[in-house]
Amino acid sequence: MAKVSILMGSDSDLEVMGKAAEMLEKFGIEYEMKIISAHRMPDIFVDYAKSAEERGIEVIIAGAGGAAHLPGMAAAIFQLPVIGVPIYSKTVGGVDALYSIVQMPSGIPVATVAINGAANAAILAAKMLSISDLELRKKLKEYKEELKNGVAAKDEKLGKIGYQEYIREKNQ
Repeated sequence: MAKVSILMGSDSDLEVMGKAAEMLEKFGIEYEMKIISAHRMPDIFVDYAKSAEERGIEVIIAGAGGAAHLPGMAAAIFQLPVIGVPIYSKTVGGVDALYSIVQMPSGIPVATVAINGAANAAILAAKMLSISDLELRKKLKEYKEELKNGVAAKDEKLGKIGYQEYIREKNQ
């Protein structure tokens, strides 16, 4: 049964929100992904958000650009955590969505990640779920170790081959 729901208002958000799906898969977390609009189909959206908890959803990750109402509306209806992902737009670079998601009224919080930060939203969801899941917590610790080892390997390579060769290889 899905524990996380990944929501987006348009298929144009799919490339960004797919990063959340990839990260959840890495941790073995079941999810569902939906294109659903708080503006274009409010009745369907409200029914979805009201029934999410009884369907086993524990965290919603909602991506939105522009006015970015999807995360806030989800948080207004869904009683468990909602993580908002502001989506980059050509008009103002996603800052409008960032401000819209982060400036929720008191009592309706939405955890907010960086513009296009869907991977971090999934990691945050995993951390939330790991409060009661020790196996998931172990996977998160292993992931942090992978990150550390990746940086150490890059540093070692830089030290061995030097700046110019490193950049040349990186740009190939």
